Amino acid sequence: MNWYEFNQQYLVASLARVRAALEHHASGEPAADESIEINADAQMSPPALQTLCARFGLSPFEREVLLLCAGVELDSKFATLCAAAQGDPQKTFPTFSLALAALPDPHWSALTPAAPLRYWRMIEIGAGQAITSSPLRIDERVLHYLAGASYLDERLAGLIEPVSEATELVPSQRALVERIVTTWSKALENSSLPIIQLIGDELVGKKEIALAVCSALGLQLRIVNANAVPTDGRELDGFIRLWEREALLSGGALLLDCDDLDSAEALRPHAVERLIESLRGALMIAARTRRNAPRRTMLTFDVYKPNAHEQRVLWEEALGESIVKLNGNLETLVSQFNLSAPVIHAASAQALSQESATDEFGTALWEACRVQARPRLEDLAQRIEPIATWSELVLPEAQLEILREVAKHVRQRHKVYERWGFAAKSSRGLGISALFAGASGTGKTMAAEVLANELRLDLYRIDLSSVVSKYIGETEKNLRRVFDAADEGGAILLFDEADALFGKRTEIKDSHDRYANIEVSYLLQRMEAYRGLAILTTNMQEALDKAFLRRIRFIIQFPFPDAAQRAEIWRRIFPTSTPTASLDLARLARLNVAGGNIRNIALNAAFLAADANEPVRMIHLLRAARSEYSKMEKPLTDA
Repeated sequence: MNWYEFNQQYLVASLARVRAALEHHASGEPAADESIEINADAQMSPPALQTLCARFGLSPFEREVLLLCAGVELDSKFATLCAAAQGDPQKTFPTFSLALAALPDPHWSALTPAAPLRYWRMIEIGAGQAITSSPLRIDERVLHYLAGASYLDERLAGLIEPVSEATELVPSQRALVERIVTTWSKALENSSLPIIQLIGDELVGKKEIALAVCSALGLQLRIVNANAVPTDGRELDGFIRLWEREALLSGGALLLDCDDLDSAEALRPHAVERLIESLRGALMIAARTRRNAPRRTMLTFDVYKPNAHEQRVLWEEALGESIVKLNGNLETLVSQFNLSAPVIHAASAQALSQESATDEFGTALWEACRVQARPRLEDLAQRIEPIATWSELVLPEAQLEILREVAKHVRQRHKVYERWGFAAKSSRGLGISALFAGASGTGKTMAAEVLANELRLDLYRIDLSSVVSKYIGETEKNLRRVFDAADEGGAILLFDEADALFGKRTEIKDSHDRYANIEVSYLLQRMEAYRGLAILTTNMQEALDKAFLRRIRFIIQFPFPDAAQRAEIWRRIFPTSTPTASLDLARLARLNVAGGNIRNIALNAAFLAADANEPVRMIHLLRAARSEYSKMEKPLTDA
């Protein structure tokens, strides 16, 4: 006999005892002692009815009331017996009055809202003039549980999600799982289960660790997103009650995902705090920053991505024999991309599926890593496809040399920081940052493109209007999202017109000044810790905070181009496939405009020439120059 057969026989026998009690009550004869004797394997789990009674603390009478309601659903004879026992052919349903009269060991307290049957909503009371004569009905989830069918209550299905099968954890994560398991195992012995809080930016890792902990303790893990938690008080109470019942029925644990909690919605944080304070049972929290629960014991564990050594092992396992195609460049890959195990496997699978030649495999794998690690920042940043090259960048040699140094720092940071030990000396100041200062159109954004193209990295221009918020704390939250999302792939972050966001810290006169200074300080801290390259551009270097400037590794002045540089920009501005005729570069260089304006003039002239079906001539450039000068509100002399 398997457990399902055993459970079915036990339930049928239990229903038979209640049916006999109804029959005796209807006939007026005294009830006989109906005992249940079913042989089962000693190693077999208890039947669902016994487990339910033990977990919810049902008295013998409450157990019989539950069986009475279940019998009406499972046995057609119960409805007829209920009518006969109550002396009314219309009353084919159970009531508390019938239960008190027909079932053994009755007690009035079973009817109260605080008693298990009603508190845990195992039975529902229909409409009626008196509570004792109102129809009773067993909750559908409880009925299926008694029958041996386990599933998530449909009222929770839209809010709570199951967790997929766990992937293999790296040693550092397994060690963390063992610590949490030990902690919860000891707490279970004392019936005092603390909340486990998993903190960090490794979103996938926190879920995997929570799942591994629950698997080790025989718990079923479910996840609820903090943004889905009901904000209405009554709905929240109902959600908490239903989940606590579900946790007792299925041996479940809940993971509250606060990683993307919408704190801008006024009631949301309050509802989440109330949930944390009120929910009993096994609760874990995944969050980027620590949360507090004054009335609950909360243990906090930091969760990190696999370290560099663990990532190397993961790459070796994922690539197998194909790792020889990297020609020893695995360290470069590990130093640039800070990836979790699932992402490493996905990138490896993508590269291996392309059947690249040995000399192309490294490039294919690098591009696969870029795609897999590409941050989701659509609302805060714009990804720029870098196509500009060194040949298109016209700057004095001193500025070009500093830009080349920036590229060298990014390429060689692993060797210097890790192999040569600089990271072990201090963890501060390891971020690579650069300030591009100069007038509009002098090539600052193009220089960022050139670096991204040279280093084969993604370039993101940060939308300052989306980052800066008038609400206290929201700017830091948005900045954290930017840096956290970009950190995985070491993308290049371009903060355009940085003086608008990172101006001089002011003397504190009110709370707004204090929080504005906190925002600047937070940015300084994140830039120092960011593992990629952060580029700030400004038209007014003098507006930036001096403390901010001290923390920037490279400061590059982009000068307004002189006549010789303007002539060189004109020489390079037209693609080789653009037809031109009789262009006088020396005369064009007399136009006192920056490179951005030169590009606008050249592009406008190309459209004019294309419309006339002619090559680009000086007459087209003259018309385009007049239009550009008019836009800039500058006079253009005949000379």
